[in-house]
Amino acid sequence: MLLTVAVAQPVCVPHDVAANAAAHAAVVRAAGARVVVFPELSLTGYELDADLVPPDDPALAPLVAACRDTGTLALAGAPVDGPCIGILAVDGVAGTVEVAYRKLHLGDSEQARFRPGPQPRVLTVEGRRLGLGVCKDTSMPEHRARTAALGIDGYVAGTLMFAEETAEQDARGAGIATAHGVWVAFASFAGPTGDGYTHTAGHSTIWAPDGAVIARADAAPGSFTVAGLP
Repeated sequence: MLLTVAVAQPVCVPHDVAANAAAHAAVVRAAGARVVVFPELSLTGYELDADLVPPDDPALAPLVAACRDTGTLALAGAPVDGPCIGILAVDGVAGTVEVAYRKLHLGDSEQARFRPGPQPRVLTVEGRRLGLGVCKDTSMPEHRARTAALGIDGYVAGTLMFAEETAEQDARGAGIATAHGVWVAFASFAGPTGDGYTHTAGHSTIWAPDGAVIARADAAPGSFTVAGLP
Protein backbone atom coordinates (compact mmCIF):
# COMPACT_ATOMS: atom_id res chain seq x y z
CA MET A 1 0.00 0.00 0.00
CA LEU A 2 1.27 3.46 -0.87
CA LEU A 3 2.08 5.92 1.90
CA THR A 4 0.42 9.20 0.93
CA VAL A 5 2.49 12.24 1.84
CA ALA A 6 1.55 15.89 1.40
CA VAL A 7 3.87 18.89 1.56
CA ALA A 8 2.05 22.08 2.45
CA GLN A 9 2.70 25.81 2.70
CA PRO A 10 -0.31 27.28 4.54
CA VAL A 11 -1.01 30.96 4.97
CA CYS A 12 0.68 32.06 8.20
CA VAL A 13 -0.28 34.77 10.70
CA PRO A 14 2.73 35.95 12.74
CA HIS A 15 2.66 34.72 16.36
CA ASP A 16 -0.94 33.47 16.07
CA VAL A 17 -0.79 29.76 16.87
CA ALA A 18 -4.58 29.37 16.95
CA ALA A 19 -5.07 30.89 13.50
CA ASN A 20 -2.18 28.92 12.07
CA ALA A 21 -3.37 25.65 13.63
CA ALA A 22 -6.73 26.24 11.96
CA ALA A 23 -5.00 26.79 8.61
CA HIS A 24 -2.96 23.62 9.14
CA ALA A 25 -6.16 21.74 9.97
CA ALA A 26 -7.81 22.89 6.75
CA VAL A 27 -4.87 21.53 4.75
CA VAL A 28 -4.97 18.21 6.62
CA ARG A 29 -8.66 17.80 5.79
CA ALA A 30 -8.19 18.82 2.15
CA ALA A 31 -5.05 16.76 1.46
CA GLY A 32 -6.38 13.38 2.54
CA ALA A 33 -2.82 12.18 3.15
CA ARG A 34 -1.44 9.88 5.85
CA VAL A 35 1.44 12.33 6.49
CA VAL A 36 1.35 16.10 6.01
CA VAL A 37 4.63 18.00 6.30
CA PHE A 38 4.65 21.74 7.10
CA PRO A 39 7.42 24.38 6.83
CA GLU A 40 9.91 25.53 9.43
CA LEU A 41 8.18 27.37 12.33
CA SER A 42 4.88 27.06 10.48
CA LEU A 43 2.76 27.47 13.61
CA THR A 44 4.24 30.87 14.52
CA GLY A 45 5.91 32.14 11.38
CA TYR A 46 9.65 32.72 11.33
CA GLU A 47 9.35 34.98 14.35
CA LEU A 48 12.41 34.19 16.44
CA ASP A 49 10.90 35.79 19.55
CA ALA A 50 7.64 33.82 19.37
CA ASP A 51 6.39 32.05 22.47
CA LEU A 52 7.22 28.37 22.74
CA VAL A 53 4.46 25.99 21.64
CA PRO A 54 4.07 23.08 24.09
CA PRO A 55 2.47 19.84 22.86
CA ASP A 56 -0.54 20.45 25.13
CA ASP A 57 -1.18 23.99 23.89
CA PRO A 58 -4.99 24.43 23.63
CA ALA A 59 -4.46 26.52 20.50
CA LEU A 60 -3.53 23.32 18.65
CA ALA A 61 -7.06 21.92 19.10
CA PRO A 62 -8.21 22.41 15.47
CA LEU A 63 -5.15 20.58 14.16
CA VAL A 64 -5.48 17.78 16.71
CA ALA A 65 -9.13 17.32 15.73
CA ALA A 66 -8.38 17.30 12.00
CA CYS A 67 -5.66 14.68 12.44
CA ARG A 68 -7.94 12.55 14.60
CA ASP A 69 -10.78 12.73 12.08
CA THR A 70 -8.59 11.87 9.08
CA GLY A 71 -5.99 9.54 10.63
CA THR A 72 -3.22 11.92 9.62
CA LEU A 73 0.24 12.48 11.08
CA ALA A 74 0.96 16.22 10.82
CA LEU A 75 4.56 17.40 11.18
CA ALA A 76 4.30 21.08 12.09
CA GLY A 77 7.10 23.57 12.72
CA ALA A 78 7.24 25.34 16.09
CA PRO A 79 9.56 26.80 18.70
CA VAL A 80 9.70 24.16 21.45
CA ASP A 81 11.28 23.62 24.83
CA GLY A 82 15.07 23.83 24.96
CA PRO A 83 14.47 26.32 23.53
CA CYS A 84 14.80 24.71 20.11
CA ILE A 85 13.34 25.00 16.63
CA GLY A 86 11.31 21.84 16.45
CA ILE A 87 8.83 19.62 14.71
CA LEU A 88 5.61 18.81 16.54
CA ALA A 89 4.16 15.44 15.50
CA VAL A 90 0.36 15.48 15.77
CA ASP A 91 -0.61 11.82 15.34
CA GLY A 92 -4.27 11.26 14.66
CA VAL A 93 -3.94 7.47 14.86
CA ALA A 94 -2.05 7.32 18.15
CA GLY A 95 -3.90 10.34 19.55
CA THR A 96 -0.67 12.01 20.65
CA VAL A 97 1.15 15.32 20.21
CA GLU A 98 4.88 15.29 20.87
CA VAL A 99 8.11 17.03 19.98
CA ALA A 100 9.41 14.66 17.30
CA TYR A 101 12.62 16.51 16.43
CA ARG A 102 14.77 19.50 17.36
CA LYS A 103 16.80 21.24 14.64
CA LEU A 104 20.50 20.36 14.82
CA HIS A 105 22.07 23.03 12.60
CA LEU A 106 21.04 26.59 13.44
CA GLY A 107 21.35 29.72 11.33
CA ASP A 108 23.30 32.70 12.68
CA SER A 109 20.27 34.70 13.83
CA GLU A 110 18.73 31.61 15.42
CA GLN A 111 21.69 31.02 17.69
CA ALA A 112 20.89 34.08 19.80
CA ARG A 113 17.88 32.29 21.28
CA PHE A 114 17.84 28.62 20.33
CA ARG A 115 19.99 25.59 21.09
CA PRO A 116 20.76 22.77 18.67
CA GLY A 117 18.90 19.52 19.15
CA PRO A 118 20.60 16.41 20.51
CA GLN A 119 20.58 13.97 17.58
CA PRO A 120 18.92 12.93 14.31
CA ARG A 121 15.48 11.35 14.57
CA VAL A 122 13.39 8.89 12.60
CA LEU A 123 9.63 8.31 12.73
CA THR A 124 8.07 5.06 11.55
CA VAL A 125 4.76 5.42 9.72
CA GLU A 126 3.00 2.42 8.15
CA GLY A 127 6.31 0.55 8.18
CA ARG A 128 8.28 3.36 6.49
CA ARG A 129 11.11 5.03 8.34
CA LEU A 130 11.13 8.78 7.79
CA GLY A 131 14.20 10.82 8.70
CA LEU A 132 13.49 14.35 9.91
CA GLY A 133 15.17 17.69 9.18
CA VAL A 134 14.56 21.42 9.40
CA CYS A 135 15.89 23.88 6.83
CA LYS A 136 19.67 24.30 7.34
CA ASP A 137 19.89 20.63 8.32
CA THR A 138 19.13 19.79 4.69
CA SER A 139 22.33 21.51 3.53
CA MET A 140 24.64 19.66 5.93
CA PRO A 141 26.25 16.45 4.60
CA GLU A 142 26.85 15.33 8.20
CA HIS A 143 23.16 15.57 9.03
CA ARG A 144 22.13 13.77 5.87
CA ALA A 145 24.62 10.96 6.48
CA ARG A 146 23.80 10.52 10.17
CA THR A 147 20.09 10.44 9.43
CA ALA A 148 20.48 8.00 6.55
CA ALA A 149 22.65 5.76 8.76
CA LEU A 150 19.61 5.21 10.99
CA GLY A 151 18.03 3.32 8.10
CA ILE A 152 15.43 5.42 6.32
CA ASP A 153 12.99 5.04 3.45
CA GLY A 154 12.35 8.77 3.17
CA TYR A 155 13.60 12.13 4.39
CA VAL A 156 11.08 14.86 5.24
CA ALA A 157 11.83 18.45 6.20
CA GLY A 158 10.23 21.82 6.76
CA THR A 159 12.18 24.64 5.13
CA LEU A 160 12.26 28.42 4.77
CA MET A 161 14.22 29.93 1.92
CA PHE A 162 14.24 33.12 -0.10
CA ALA A 163 12.52 33.07 -3.48
CA GLU A 164 15.88 33.41 -5.21
CA GLU A 165 17.06 30.25 -3.42
CA THR A 166 14.52 27.97 -5.12
CA ALA A 167 17.22 26.36 -7.25
CA GLU A 168 19.29 25.68 -4.13
CA GLN A 169 16.26 24.13 -2.44
CA ASP A 170 15.75 21.87 -5.47
CA ALA A 171 19.41 20.88 -5.51
CA ARG A 172 19.27 19.89 -1.85
CA GLY A 173 16.16 17.78 -2.25
CA ALA A 174 17.34 15.96 -5.36
CA GLY A 175 20.82 15.58 -3.87
CA ILE A 176 19.57 13.88 -0.72
CA ALA A 177 17.36 11.58 -2.80
CA THR A 178 20.09 10.41 -5.13
CA ALA A 179 22.88 10.23 -2.55
CA HIS A 180 20.90 8.02 -0.20
CA GLY A 181 18.36 6.36 -2.50
CA VAL A 182 15.32 7.65 -0.58
CA TRP A 183 12.16 9.63 -1.19
CA VAL A 184 12.46 13.26 -0.10
CA ALA A 185 9.67 15.67 0.84
CA PHE A 186 10.26 19.38 1.54
CA ALA A 187 7.49 21.65 2.81
CA SER A 188 8.71 25.14 1.95
CA PHE A 189 7.35 28.36 3.47
CA ALA A 190 5.41 30.59 1.07
CA GLY A 191 4.58 34.24 1.59
CA PRO A 192 6.23 36.86 3.81
CA THR A 193 7.45 36.12 7.32
CA GLY A 194 9.88 37.45 9.91
CA ASP A 195 13.62 38.16 9.94
CA GLY A 196 13.60 39.77 6.48
CA TYR A 197 11.89 36.94 4.59
CA THR A 198 9.55 39.09 2.53
CA HIS A 199 9.68 36.87 -0.58
CA THR A 200 9.97 33.15 0.16
CA ALA A 201 10.39 30.18 -2.12
CA GLY A 202 7.26 28.07 -1.76
CA HIS A 203 7.35 25.27 -4.37
CA SER A 204 7.06 22.50 -1.79
CA THR A 205 8.27 19.36 -3.56
CA ILE A 206 8.49 15.57 -3.34
CA TRP A 207 11.35 13.76 -5.10
CA ALA A 208 11.78 10.10 -6.02
CA PRO A 209 14.99 8.22 -5.08
CA ASP A 210 16.40 8.95 -8.56
CA GLY A 211 15.97 12.70 -8.00
CA ALA A 212 12.93 13.08 -10.25
CA VAL A 213 10.22 15.50 -9.13
CA ILE A 214 7.06 13.54 -8.33
CA ALA A 215 4.87 16.36 -6.99
CA ARG A 216 5.37 20.10 -6.72
CA ALA A 217 3.32 23.01 -5.40
CA ASP A 218 3.43 26.49 -6.83
CA ALA A 219 4.82 29.53 -4.99
CA ALA A 220 1.50 30.70 -3.52
CA PRO A 221 0.65 30.64 0.18
CA GLY A 222 -2.03 28.03 0.83
CA SER A 223 -0.83 25.54 -1.79
CA PHE A 224 0.00 21.91 -1.19
CA THR A 225 0.74 18.78 -3.20
CA VAL A 226 0.41 15.06 -2.54
CA ALA A 227 2.18 11.90 -3.71
CA GLY A 228 1.98 8.19 -2.92
CA LEU A 229 5.26 6.66 -1.80
CA PRO A 230 5.77 2.88 -2.24
